[in-house]
Amino acid sequence: MSLLTQAELDAVKNDIEQATGMPNSAYNSPESLAFERDHVFTPTWAALAFTSELPQDGYVKPVDFMGLPLVIFRNQSGDIQVFHNVCSHRGMRLVQEEKAVPTMLVCPYHSWTYNLDGELKATPHIGGVNIHQTDSMDCSKHGLKAVRSHIWMDMVFINLSGDAPEFNTYAKPLTQRWEEFVGPDGFDLLRVPEDFSALDIEVKCNWKLAVENYSESYHLPYIHPGLNSYSKMEDHYNIMVEDRFSGQGSVAYTLSETAGTQLDSFPDWPLEKLSTAEYITFYPNVLLGLQADHAFAMILEPTAHDRTTERLQIYTVGEESTQESHAQCRAATLEAWREVFNEDVFVVEGMQQGRNSPAYNGGVFSPVMDNASHHFHQWVAAKYALAI
Repeated sequence: MSLLTQAELDAVKNDIEQATGMPNSAYNSPESLAFERDHVFTPTWAALAFTSELPQDGYVKPVDFMGLPLVIFRNQSGDIQVFHNVCSHRGMRLVQEEKAVPTMLVCPYHSWTYNLDGELKATPHIGGVNIHQTDSMDCSKHGLKAVRSHIWMDMVFINLSGDAPEFNTYAKPLTQRWEEFVGPDGFDLLRVPEDFSALDIEVKCNWKLAVENYSESYHLPYIHPGLNSYSKMEDHYNIMVEDRFSGQGSVAYTLSETAGTQLDSFPDWPLEKLSTAEYITFYPNVLLGLQADHAFAMILEPTAHDRTTERLQIYTVGEESTQESHAQCRAATLEAWREVFNEDVFVVEGMQQGRNSPAYNGGVFSPVMDNASHHFHQWVAAKYALAI
């Protein structure tokens, strides 16, 4: 059952001139987080982690996904899969910490043993002392429960319900849009240099506020004076891609000139659009940035109704960009985005505090500047409505 009334959802789904935003109860109650995990995140493709967080073949990483224990396996062949992090025997949390696993993974409770494809391989003493097999126990039916997953742009995406469209179909409107910039194989050129490990930012706000803030350029002159000096509010445009992505673009992105960086660019990027950049949210929880000479992804990890971990990964283009010769360029790029995203912390935390006020319950939108944020609100409201 939805936490919001039909009237509240109808108000969000209005045209932007008449619409209100999602009401306070969608931001300031613990119940909202569990509800959104089951009704907003579960039916679609949500990002779980970066593949670069599993640094070698034979590696496991447990992840708490909005209270749900999951684990990511990279097997000995390098294939990545996601499973529910519970032993099939008595439901013990199987993996307690990320680590290298040469061959088998043993449950710390009764030593039931799994390989890194999730298959149950050993059941010690299941039939009594030193009796390790029974006729009634078919190990092939009791492996770890897999979660549907897909790898794209160094990210592990999951579909918990198992019935979302194929990932490539879901992402196609965005990948087709960006093919104009990067070409048909451009994302294969992205690299994660060793000095670009994911940057974590802890913010005291609901995950939706991070999306809403990222979606619009209205706040640039007031919150990001440095960014606004070379990519001004008036240089931006709204982006709404079908019913699953939204954000903003700039026609005057010149960080490389401003910071003195000279990173390699996508070879297929149109010369007449070298100053174009786009910043799009892949609903529900990935903030993407695409520039001619680098890209970034930020995975939003909701840890409570009013807490979010923002995990930022920056990518350069091609092997040359990962070399020592480009180290200063990479450092300048990382520092520029670190500054921008840290400037947003004050804003999103202030909005979270404001959600405790009875004087505010959704607010209004600028019909010109807030289109992408309104698009996101409508998408969330549609997910809530399905639960009524």
